[in-house]
Formats: sequence, structure tokens, C-alpha cells
Amino acid sequence: MLKRVHSHCFCSAAAKPWLLVGLGNPGEKYKGTRHNVGFQMIDAFAESQQILVNRPHCKAIFGEGFVGDTPVLLAKPQTYMNLSGESVGPLAAYYKLPLSRVVVIHDDMTIPCGVLRIQPKGGHGSHNGLKSVILHFRGNREFNRLRIGIGRPPGQMDPKAFLLQMFNSTAQEKHYQRRLLR
Repeated sequence: MLKRVHSHCFCSAAAKPWLLVGLGNPGEKYKGTRHNVGFQMIDAFAESQQILVNRPHCKAIFGEGFVGDTPVLLAKPQTYMNLSGESVGPLAAYYKLPLSRVVVIHDDMTIPCGVLRIQPKGGHGSHNGLKSVILHFRGNREFNRLRIGIGRPPGQMDPKAFLLQMFNSTAQEKHYQRRLLR
């Protein structure tokens, strides 16, 4: 799976880095929840590339390294999901990155659990984290997204409650299998 992202995003040898931002909520309470798959993807990517993501920078836990010769910046905003733009906007500005070099990784209830979709630009799809990012990019939607499917809530379950639940064992297995396919 990460190889697909690698071939799509990291094929350029340009000196400008790529900023990969996983959206989520900080703290043990939210660890492993559906809403935190962006954080989980950053952790998996960092581990696969041996990049430490462990220092604070622009309201995020941050790390930097290389994929081949291409510099990458990894971030997990610590502002809570709905205020993610308060971290993402300043990070992109600090490194003077065009938005085409930014990849925001987030959960998506409209995609089946475990399915990934790369989207080069678009709206927020009612995702409050993306709304905040777009707001802090002054309305510009020209950044890349890696959408991670978490499926829809069962029956009449409140979507907010669904987002903050841990994955069940079947869903965890799907995510685990996808990580092994990198």
C-alpha cells in the first residue's frame, strides 16, 4: 500500500520536501480509534522509512527524513481534529511549500473499511479536519489527500460515536493486512 503512495507521490527529485500530515486527535483516549487512522498511517510510514516523529513543531509532533533522495516532513497535529488547520497551515507556510507538495491523510466514512483513495484536490466532504485545513489554506483546496476508508456506522448509530470507537477485530485485521502489503 505504501508503495502505491510512494510511486504516486515521491517520484520527483525536486529539492522541495513533501509534507505528509496525518489527521487525528492527540492522547491515549483516542489512540486506535477510527478517527485516528491518519496518525496510524504516519506512524506506519515513519517506521517503514526509519524516520523519528518525536519533536514538537507548529502544534504538531514532527519528524523529517528522506525517501530515497526526496526529503519528507511528517506531522501529526496536536490541535485535535477540528482544528487541524492551525498546525497544517503554519507547517506549509514555514517550509514555503506549494500545496501540491502537501498530502493530508484522513479517515473517510464514505469509503469501505480498509480501502485507500488518493485524491489530488477537492472539498471537505463534511470532514471537520479538512474544513479546518482548507480554512487555514485561505480556501485553497489544491492539496493532495490520502483518504482511508473506515466504513459507515451500523444501523442508526451516531456517526460521531462511530468515529471515536476502536476498530472491531475484523476491521483491525483489514488494516493490519494492508500494512503488511507495503
